[in-house]
Amino acid sequence: MTTTHDQAVLRYTAFSTDPEGGNPAGVVLDATGLDDAEMLRIAAELGYSESAFLTPPPAELAGEGGRAYTIRYFSPKAEVPFCGHATVATAIALAEHTGPGELVFATRSGTVPVTVTEEGGALRATLTSVEPRVEDVADADLAEALAALDWPSADLDPAMPPRIAYAGARHLVIAAATRARLADLDYDFDRLTALMRRLDLTTLQLVWRESGTVFHVRDPFPVGGVVEDPATGAAAAAFGAYARELGLVTEDAVEDAVLTLHQGEDLGRPGVLTVTLRPGETRIRVGGTGARIG
Repeated sequence: MTTTHDQAVLRYTAFSTDPEGGNPAGVVLDATGLDDAEMLRIAAELGYSESAFLTPPPAELAGEGGRAYTIRYFSPKAEVPFCGHATVATAIALAEHTGPGELVFATRSGTVPVTVTEEGGALRATLTSVEPRVEDVADADLAEALAALDWPSADLDPAMPPRIAYAGARHLVIAAATRARLADLDYDFDRLTALMRRLDLTTLQLVWRESGTVFHVRDPFPVGGVVEDPATGAAAAAFGAYARELGLVTEDAVEDAVLTLHQGEDLGRPGVLTVTLRPGETRIRVGGTGARIG
């Protein structure tokens, strides 16, 4: 597939070395000359939850040795401020062309550094989020979200209260008490869309805690025109902020706290996201592998 200006549209998956796993994204390494309507059209034709489009960096990042870019993200329905899996996919695509190393992306949410390394023959990209924050969710808004999900409040994990978390985009975190509850997802698309638009949410981050550091997650994404996102890097970063805020992880002055998030299993596209909380660093790191599709 090519654009109207003959820029190639690449396809990569993020958070898996298997092209059939993880979350696919479209990647345009040179979107110079494309307007918003053309980028949205390309994203809609691909049908992935997001596609990424690169143009030259802003002036303040121009001195990064050719490894800095402006990046924009489009779902099939609209532009989104930040997308983790498309960032990982794009970083791996760039690394295949120019080699591993340090990259810098200027996003609508802020500057996002990415490190790409090669491990065992596979490329791995780790992004550092913008400054995160966590806020309470109003009781009425939570009740509406649960009604749209058709989840009784009794099915929630009381040790992980709902919150809205941000690390580039806003996500409502809701924790299920059991894996079976998380697996049973059949929500009211229009009702949840209306709530998410009102609260400016990108996804819901639905979570089940398997152990102290291992979680299973699912992310409804109706505002993007997608029923469910297979692997959501932005939500993983937001969840890292949530986990820190609620004291779900043990942090000390020396060791990183590392969380493993499994996503996509219920969609037949398993992926693994690594969330790292570093001592003395408020920003969240999210890493994973990737692979070219086709």
